[in-house]
This record gives sequence, C-alpha cells and structure tokens, in this order.
Amino acid sequence: MKNFLIISFLFFSFLSLGQTPDQIIAQLLTKINLVKDYSVTANIKADIPMIKILPVNATIYFKQKDKFKVVSKGIAILPKQGFTDVSTFLSKKGTYVCVDGGTKVLNGILTNMVTVIPIVENSDIVLAKLWIDTKRKLIIKTDLTTRGSGSVTIDYQYAAQVAYGLPDQIIFTVDVKKFKMPKSVSVNVNQSNTNSTQKKTGTITIKLSSYSINKGINDQFFKTKN
Repeated sequence: MKNFLIISFLFFSFLSLGQTPDQIIAQLLTKINLVKDYSVTANIKADIPMIKILPVNATIYFKQKDKFKVVSKGIAILPKQGFTDVSTFLSKKGTYVCVDGGTKVLNGILTNMVTVIPIVENSDIVLAKLWIDTKRKLIIKTDLTTRGSGSVTIDYQYAAQVAYGLPDQIIFTVDVKKFKMPKSVSVNVNQSNTNSTQKKTGTITIKLSSYSINKGINDQFFKTKN
C-alpha cells in the first residue's frame, strides 16, 4: 500500500510537471472564474519609506471581470495588480504568449514558473512571471513589470478560501519611485530624500477575512461614490 501511494504521488507529480504553460494558465483561469463576485474585509498596513500611514481597515468589492471598489474611512494604499489586473490580463486570450520557466520550491510548495509576455501594444503589464502551484491551481507569487507602477512583486498566502483561489494575505513589494500613491498622500518620493541608502522598495501587507462570495453585487454599486 505504501509503495502504491508513492507511485501514485510520483505519477501525478510527473503529470503536473508535464503540463504546457498554456495548459497551466488555462487551468488557473478555470479556478479564477469560479468567483463571479465577492466582498471581503481587509486590514491594510503600508511600510513605505518617507510616508507615515496608520494601518487602515477597508471593505473590498470585486465583480468579474474587472469591477473593483474599496470602501474605507481612512487612506487605503491598495494596488490593484494583485486583485484584478493579473486575472483581467490573463483572461484576454490571444493577447499574450506563455513561456515555461521551470520549477521552484517556494515556502515548501512546488511551483511551476510561467512567464507571460503581452503581444499587444496597449498593455500596462509589460512582463509577468507567475509561480503557480499546479496541484491546487493557485498563484503563489507574481513578479510584474508595469508601465505605470514600475516593478511589483506579490506574495500570496491561502487558508479558508483556497477552494476559490482567494488569499487570506497578500504582500506587495513596490518600487517606491514609480508606485502611484493616492492623491490624498502628499509626498514627492523623487525629491524627499536623495540619500543613496534610502530604501528603494516598500511593502503593503493586506490581511483578508470574512469573504462573501458569489452573493451578487449590482453593477451600479461600483459607479457610486463611497
């Protein structure tokens, strides 16, 4: 019995490793599309050099394919890349090509790295590297190069909503000089400090809880102001 389990594990591992990049992305999209809409409570903590912002609580709303809204009484520094931009980008079949990047173990999880390169001129995403847990069809890490916000690295952790592919924590590592701050945050990161030892990256940690999934959200809700 033990030998049978070992052989079965190796067999399915080889099947996973034998998938093409396009097949991996297709299976990932199948899981992403299970979620038609959701709302979730978020605790957002930003650690950005030269900017002091207290942690803030917010409610995030999402509806396929790209409707997105944040409701908060405080200043919420919240990149869209980890919530909507990647999935919207991947859903536009025929606008990119996928390249196999091999395998890598991240935090004890075997992942397949897929490099996604857009073949259209108007894409804000210039290059996307995705480390995907093909067994559970989850993105574990993303490394994006964008036109608007520079380089953004996103690390995902999953728990209660793993069946829907929704994380319970996301950590963004952003390029301080190129990252777009909310208009209410008045600071010039290019001129505030010219010290060569100044950190060039910042982190935004978002803890997510109390998901409400596929309950239906009216389109009009996304058009109204908070």
